[in-house]
Amino acid sequence: MRIRHAILGALAAAVLACQSPRPTPAAGPEAAAAGKNTPVARIGEVVVTADELDRSIRNELNEIEQKTYDLRKQALDNLINQRLVEQKAKAAGKDVQDFLRAELATKVPEPKEEEARALYERAKAAKQVEEPFDKVKAQIVQFLKQQKGQAVLQQYIEQLRAESKVQVLLPPYLPPKVEVSAAGPSKGPQAAPITIVEFSDFQCPYCAKAEPTVKDLMELEKYKGKIRLVYRDYPLEFHKLAPKAAEASHCAEDQGKYWEMHGKLFAAAPKLEVADLKAYARELGLDGGRFDACLDSGEKAKVVAENFQAGKDAGVSGTPAFFINGRLISGAQPLEAFKSIIDAELAAPAAK
Repeated sequence: MRIRHAILGALAAAVLACQSPRPTPAAGPEAAAAGKNTPVARIGEVVVTADELDRSIRNELNEIEQKTYDLRKQALDNLINQRLVEQKAKAAGKDVQDFLRAELATKVPEPKEEEARALYERAKAAKQVEEPFDKVKAQIVQFLKQQKGQAVLQQYIEQLRAESKVQVLLPPYLPPKVEVSAAGPSKGPQAAPITIVEFSDFQCPYCAKAEPTVKDLMELEKYKGKIRLVYRDYPLEFHKLAPKAAEASHCAEDQGKYWEMHGKLFAAAPKLEVADLKAYARELGLDGGRFDACLDSGEKAKVVAENFQAGKDAGVSGTPAFFINGRLISGAQPLEAFKSIIDAELAAPAAK
């Protein structure tokens, strides 16, 4: 019973652990008046402007803004959960602890012996435990029950939110816009209201992981005709095969098969040696001699270098990086991350 009471206490604490959003300090009059060309330092005749300063730490500033938003969103979720449970407890004429005990205690299943032993064996294999199973069994069972309790709690909260038709009115986080040239191979209408510029690397596993998400996004019926995707190369320094692979894609582009080579390279990675690239060209039905001459000459290295510099200027520090109408999404993010920015952009007056 003591274990059960402890879990109930943990469940109640989880529901009621609220973090009040901290107010953002108001900008001082100096900051409000400062334009991007305002000098922030002078070195003899050389001037450092506010814009140069901000650009030098753009990624760090964006991360701080994102973390601040995430804190506010988490605090809001905690407050909503707290209010929902308090309302239910009040309607039942109970305090929160008694209410949760009545609602959840019987729904938390007892861990089975095989579950406890399996967890023990995993911990032992990882050298996280040395004592015999019987000596630590009670602790393992308590840990497993806490996990099950959290799952029951989460399920209950989701049920309450659905029943109460909770509407979260906090606007989604929108990264600041960055000017990025949409120059390169593209899919979608030229005049689409949404332009996604993707900086990517054919040798990057996270870029390959993002490919299905991008494909799903482009095929969504709600965005039909509304998105243009532009691909630009950003071969990372430690991916030695990526620059030549990027060149190969542009050599294929000369023969009208950029996207076919694009897909082939991601599917084939990490087999991206020059001999592999030439073999892929032939598999795609390209003119082998023409492709080889293009690849061997290095004539597309300039295109790849220009793409890389454009990404660097935009603040790209890793791949994949997506600029949705200039708003950055970094990494292989889920579909919802793209949709939240796209929906906000489509709802903006300029998109209508």
